Amino acid sequence: MAKDKLIIFDTTLRDGEQSPGFSMNTDEKIRLARQLEALGADIIEAGFPIASDDDAHAVQLIAQQIRRPVIAALARCNPADIERAGESLRPAERSRIHTFIATSDLHLERKLRIGRDTCLQAVTDGVTQARGYTDDVEFSAEDATRSDIDFLCRVVETAIEAGATTINLPDTVGYCTPEEIEEFFTEVRGRVSGADRVVFSAHCHDDLGLAVANSLAAMRAGVRQVECTINGIGERAGNASLEEIVMATRVKPDRLPYTTEIDTTQLVRTSRLLSELTQEPVQANKAIVGRNAFAHEAGIHQDGVIKDRRTYEIMTPADVGVESTLVLGKHSGRHAVKKRCEDLGHELSRFELDRVYREVIALADRQKSVSDDDVAAIVGRVVSAAPAVVAGEGVA
Repeated sequence: MAKDKLIIFDTTLRDGEQSPGFSMNTDEKIRLARQLEALGADIIEAGFPIASDDDAHAVQLIAQQIRRPVIAALARCNPADIERAGESLRPAERSRIHTFIATSDLHLERKLRIGRDTCLQAVTDGVTQARGYTDDVEFSAEDATRSDIDFLCRVVETAIEAGATTINLPDTVGYCTPEEIEEFFTEVRGRVSGADRVVFSAHCHDDLGLAVANSLAAMRAGVRQVECTINGIGERAGNASLEEIVMATRVKPDRLPYTTEIDTTQLVRTSRLLSELTQEPVQANKAIVGRNAFAHEAGIHQDGVIKDRRTYEIMTPADVGVESTLVLGKHSGRHAVKKRCEDLGHELSRFELDRVYREVIALADRQKSVSDDDVAAIVGRVVSAAPAVVAGEGVA
C-alpha cells in the first residue's frame, strides 16, 4: 500500500508554552527549537509575536538560526498581529503565517461581539495581508467543531479564495469524539469548493483524553497535517501528543499508512529536554516517553520479555531512543532477579538465587523498588554467608 506524507506541525513553543508552568525564556526556546529540528518536525510554530516583545524576539531568533523546518508564527486576523508576525519571520529560510479567527456563534457573539459578515471580511483581509509576507499561509477557524457547518464551509472557501494554502479546523475545546471528527472533516472537505487545492490540518485538544484518537480519525478523513506537541503539553489538558501520533503510524502501518520525517530515536531525548527546561516532569505511565513505558515489574511480563520482547512490547525501546527496563519490585519473578544479577556480573547457584530472590522480594515489600546497589548488597551477603548456612544445615 502506498503511503501518504503526514506533515508534523509542532506547536510546543506556541500552544504548549501557553499552558501554565511551561513558559520558557528565549535561550530555552532556541535550545528546544534546535532539538525539534533534529527530531525532524516539518513545521515549528515558534510563537505568537504580538503577545510580547520577548515572543517576537524569540520568533525572530529561531527564524534566523533554525533553517531546515518551516518556521511559523501565529497571528489573529488583525492587521497589527499579521504585520508583527511577518516582520518577525523575515529572517526565515521558509516561513508560514498562521492566522486565525473564531467561527462558532458562541465565540462570535460572546467573545468577539461581531457578526458573521464581519468575520468573513476579516478572513479575507487577514489571509490577503499575510500573503504579502509569504506564500505559505495557514488559516485556522477557532472552535471549528462547534461552528455552524454551513457558515464554516463559507469561511473555509473564503480563506482558500484569499490564498490560504493550509486550512486548520481545530477542536479547540476537545469537544469531539473520533467518530464525530471523521464525519466532520469528511463533510467539510466534500462540500468546500477548492478543497483539493489545500492541505487540511487537525489541531485537537485533550479535554476528554481523545486528542490523539481524534487526530488519527481526522487523518482517515483526508487530513494530512497534524498539529501536536511534545509530551502533549498545551492549554488546559493539553494537545495531541506528537510522540503518540508518530509511533501509532509506525506500529500500525496497515491502518495508518502515512510516513513522517520524524527521527523516532530522538523522541525520548526531546521529551526529556522539554522536562528539563520547564521543570515539569512527564507522568511515569505516559505512552512512549514516560519512564514506565518500557518498564516491566510483573514476573510473568518479565519472563516473557526476557525470552522475546515482542511478548509485551509492541515497539522496540531503541526505536524511541531508550532502553527497556526490568524493574525489581514485589511482583517480580526469579527470572528477572537472575537476569539482573547476571547483568551486574554475578553468577549464582540455584541455592544462592533462591536466597537472593527471597531477600529482594522482602525488601520490595518495604520500599517501592529495588536498585542495583540493593541487589549487589543482597548478593554480597548471600554469597558470603552461603558456606556457613550449608554447613549448619548439614550438622542439623
